Amino acid sequence: MEEKKFKRTTVTAALPYANGGVHIGHLAGVYVPSDIYVRYLRLKKEDVVFIGGSDEHGVPITIRAKKEGITPQDVCDRYHKIIKDSFREFGISFDVYSRTTSKIHHQFASDFFSKLYKDGKLVEQESEQYYDPEAHQFLADRYIMGTCPHCGNPNAYGDQCEKCGSDLSPMELINPHSTISGAKPEVRKTKNWYLPLNEYQGWLKEWILNGHKEWRSNVYGQCKSWLDMDLQPRAMTRDLDWGIPVPVEGAEGKVLYVWFDAPIGYISNTKELCDADPERWGSWQKWWQDPETRLVHFIGKDNIVFHCLIFPTMLKAHGDYILPDNVPANEFLNLENDKISTSRNWAVWLDEYLVDFPGKQDVLRYVLTANAPETKDNNFTWRDFQERNNSELVAIYGNFVNRALQLTKKYWNGVVPECGELLEVDKHAIDEFKDVKEKVEQYLDNFKFREAQKEAMNLARIGNKYITECEPWKVWKTDPKRVETILYISLQLVANLAIAFEPFLPFSSKSLREMIDMPEFDWAQLGRTDLLKPGHQLAEPHLLFQKIEDEEIQKQLDKLAATKEANEKAEAAKSYKAEPVKANVPFDDFEKLDIRVGHIKDCQKVKKSNKLLQFTIDDGSGTDRTILSGIAKFYDPADLIGKDVLFVANFAPRKMMGIESQGMILSAVDANGSLHVTTTLDQVKPGSQVG
Repeated sequence: MEEKKFKRTTVTAALPYANGGVHIGHLAGVYVPSDIYVRYLRLKKEDVVFIGGSDEHGVPITIRAKKEGITPQDVCDRYHKIIKDSFREFGISFDVYSRTTSKIHHQFASDFFSKLYKDGKLVEQESEQYYDPEAHQFLADRYIMGTCPHCGNPNAYGDQCEKCGSDLSPMELINPHSTISGAKPEVRKTKNWYLPLNEYQGWLKEWILNGHKEWRSNVYGQCKSWLDMDLQPRAMTRDLDWGIPVPVEGAEGKVLYVWFDAPIGYISNTKELCDADPERWGSWQKWWQDPETRLVHFIGKDNIVFHCLIFPTMLKAHGDYILPDNVPANEFLNLENDKISTSRNWAVWLDEYLVDFPGKQDVLRYVLTANAPETKDNNFTWRDFQERNNSELVAIYGNFVNRALQLTKKYWNGVVPECGELLEVDKHAIDEFKDVKEKVEQYLDNFKFREAQKEAMNLARIGNKYITECEPWKVWKTDPKRVETILYISLQLVANLAIAFEPFLPFSSKSLREMIDMPEFDWAQLGRTDLLKPGHQLAEPHLLFQKIEDEEIQKQLDKLAATKEANEKAEAAKSYKAEPVKANVPFDDFEKLDIRVGHIKDCQKVKKSNKLLQFTIDDGSGTDRTILSGIAKFYDPADLIGKDVLFVANFAPRKMMGIESQGMILSAVDANGSLHVTTTLDQVKPGSQVG
């Protein structure tokens, strides 16, 4: 297939939902690869625009708003700021990062829908949907819960079971209920407007299956599986109160489907950018309607159907827009061998990472690229994160740069020396890196970011090997001129590294360019051996990367362990059913127990026991009572001192761990197995009887 030539490139990155922060799965799947690609195009002096923004409509936002007792706009405002600030600090270099609640977007999306409606490109249909008779509203899929028909999970949503991963429809759920009111939903008819995908199936097959065989196999394969089935009309409106109102008479109480509205945000955000600075960017139309513009969407695999089938059909139906030339979607990134889940808080959040690891943006960028889930799901672990930083960034890249710069400082006061006669070892090193530009370009042009970064790191490996073989610290004693050549070549490699890693590690590349005083650079210089001229003064060298210690990693593992424990408790609470009541006993048997109120004067852990706490109890008798209780896992002893608790006073004394226990403190067993001591609502005198 003949390669197409374009004058410019429009790059979009999937709009994150503004109902939570951005996590490493989002970064690895979308934002790091898209940023690498855009930085690469800019280095090549190509005309490119990078579009991002927050997706601020849809049910996930309304769910969080209801949960927190605030408005959907409050949720959007909070998370839009968190996401935008995190991206900026992490170095995701959007030319614009806007939002779908903007006035520009509302008008643009509304006009887009109106044109399709007026041109007869949408179909009006009635369908049966669940309705909440108590909340008086139709229910979006996420507002319906019930039992999964596949795995029996009683807390499956109307669109997906998060336990077994099955895609569902609300009608498949067993015993469904509304999450708004708890009521059993009714089936009622409602009218919506549909995009007739079935009418575009032939065109989609030709455009994708014949016209884009170069797309990644995972993207092409998913498109083919959809196109091998009969496509059905897809609703472009919803019965909701949060979103862009449907601009059609008789559509009161309906909004544009979030997956109709959100991708139009790419265009409206471009318009916002161009309107603000037309001299710099020109008209928005040149980025979206000129056939000489290349459109590239960066997304995760869960968005393939929307960006490859639905959005292109919308653009085709409209008639004025270019279509995506490539959609390099990534698969999913797991965390510590478990699926990342925002609802379970099983994630590494970008805003938290930036606080926990200040100044280490490039470490995460490097690791996520090295583990990029480009064609299959991959895994992130904190131990691998530490290992790649310490053994690759520190020990290979940073080590080579430091050796070259420190030796130059030591022998020539940081001035680039002359290059003398080249020996075979010099020629071999030069030969090894002369085609680095071609190799990295080939991978980047084909969206193989993991392999491209490997090639960039290979420069540092070549450099380390070269310095080790040449041993300039030994040669200096007998042949200083020879050392000049060794360091000259080493410094050229350092300068090449600053360029090669610019798309991947922009912060450390900037730091390195400052150390070698190379403010001006571009991609065309990569592979040259005259980037730093003899006599050029270098700045003071410092370490590019710092070792990450075990303690820092353990903190992150402890955080995840706490999350896992909280999830297990929450899961146990969801499925909790009280134990059946035991068989009746005569009242006289109860009266035999002497249950009293005791005041805790002191509480200590019992030595050599993980379970026992030793209580000193004021039981009202004037003599303190000692009671042992196996609740050490659930309480800090200091938190119990001063509390009033219930205890059985007339059990026979019993020795445990050499200590005599004179009674039993009453505790309730929670759904998750934790123990909670029983107490009184009001202060009661020690020794008071319960009965």
